[in-house]
Amino acid sequence: MAPLAALKFALTSCLLAVAVAGVSPVAAKGPTDPAPGSTAQVRLADLPKQGRETYERILQGGPFPYEKDGTVFGNRERLLPIKNRGYYREYTVRTPGSRTRGARRIVCGGPPKVPDACYYTADHYASFRRIVVE
Repeated sequence: MAPLAALKFALTSCLLAVAVAGVSPVAAKGPTDPAPGSTAQVRLADLPKQGRETYERILQGGPFPYEKDGTVFGNRERLLPIKNRGYYREYTVRTPGSRTRGARRIVCGGPPKVPDACYYTADHYASFRRIVVE
């Protein structure tokens, strides 16, 4: 078999094996990636100072510096556990030097002052880590 033909055969075999297994080579998850519907964790103590301050404000019921704080978060990307609309609320985590709200947020589910769970995102909802209080 010619080298080019052998290469084509090897690539085709790999792609066929991946297709049969039902795994996309582009979307394959690594061992550290959370499973769909679950999230990684972050300790409250490991959040940036502004994140810890926002978390304390949430538990106190405010005051919040941004008008959008406390509004319903729709979870349209379904990265957080699926709940009824209105379950999640979003809060801004200040970004020093930013003229806008920035990309950092805390999203909490459940009653506003005693949430069931809170999640931190530093990338404007592209990923979440569940906040663990220790």
